[in-house]
Parts: sequence; C-alpha cells; structure tokens
Amino acid sequence: MEKDYRLQIHFFDELDSTQLYLKRLIQEGKLISNTMVCAHKQTNGIGSRENSWQGIQGNLFFSFAIDKNQLPNDLPLASASIYYSYLLKEILTLEGSKVWIKWPNDFYIDEKKIGGTITNIYGDYIVCGIGLNLFHAPSEFAKLDIIIDKKELLEKYKKTIEKKILWKQVFSKYKLEFDRNKDFFTHHNGKKVSLESAKLEDDGSLSINGERMYSLR
Repeated sequence: MEKDYRLQIHFFDELDSTQLYLKRLIQEGKLISNTMVCAHKQTNGIGSRENSWQGIQGNLFFSFAIDKNQLPNDLPLASASIYYSYLLKEILTLEGSKVWIKWPNDFYIDEKKIGGTITNIYGDYIVCGIGLNLFHAPSEFAKLDIIIDKKELLEKYKKTIEKKILWKQVFSKYKLEFDRNKDFFTHHNGKKVSLESAKLEDDGSLSINGERMYSLR
C-alpha cells in the first residue's frame, strides 16, 4: 500500500536546525510519514554552500521531508529546490508580495535576498529547508514586503504541496520570470558565475558557456 502523501506539521519553540532535526529522525528510522517541522527560533540553521542561516526569532524557519518515491512523477530531483521555492513564491504573491525566485533557491525582493531553500537527500527522503526573513534582516539582506501569519502560510503551503502539481506546470511559469536573473550571479564549484548568458533548460538546469549546472544543493 502506498504511503500517505499528506504532511504532518509540528511546531517547536527552538531547534538547532529544522533540517538537521529531520535528518536525525530519518537516520534513526523514526520518521514514518511525510513531515513538516517549524521552529520559532533556530540556533544552527543551514544555508547554501555550508553557510549558516541566521535564526533570528520571529522569522520563518521550517523544513519538510517527503518520500522521494512520492514526488510528482515528472519532477527532476535536481530541480526540487526550484519547484518547492516557486510553490511558496506563488502563495506569497497571492498575498500581495513582490517576491521572486533567483536561480536556483533564493527568495528576493527587488535586488536583496530575503531567504532561501536548501534541499538534500537522506535515505528514502528528500528534505527541503526554507528560511524567510519575515520581520528581521541583517543589513545586506531584506525582509518580506508583507505581513503574514506563519501558521496560516504553512497550512496553505502544505495543502499546495499535497496537490502534487506537475513540474511542467510550475516550470512553465517559472521560466517566464527567469530573465530577472540576468543581472545576478550564482555559485558553482566555489566560483561566482554570471547569469547574464545563462540558458534555462527544461529540467531546470542551466547551460552557461557550454557547461551544465544543476540546482540540487
């Protein structure tokens, strides 16, 4: 019998990292269903390229684990960050935000980052962690341009994930906005790479100067 695809949501006052919490459950064989966890405060959050993500209380920190055999059947695993980032972006847009997604996993308002997504595979699960600056941001970052209730947002996001929307439907909208990336950079193999000449491929990867770059990180 196929596992239940629904996500169980759990809230914590404080965790070291929502992603590490799920990783531990998976490694210890204690995760028995698709699960989302949210912490009001995070003391050791994980960012891209092994950086830490500041866990200032009041901002949004959550992760979810989904059995990778239950993902939408056309979703390229390496583009899961794009897929799940864009699903959340659409909800925020409907609430009035001007947020956009910089390839592959960053949430931006205008030219400043407000958050990001990081995706890893642990055992049979894909674990996706998301951090958003809702109320506080370091000087080089920005915060979300609308006020939103965290629990309501996560409930809407949970229901959207459970719809198992096809990758091609999400990607068709994402690629219409991709030109916003042209003035920005990404990082690849420890180097800063301009996105000015990047070509977005149908699987969510980029072609830059003849090299293929994938987004799973």
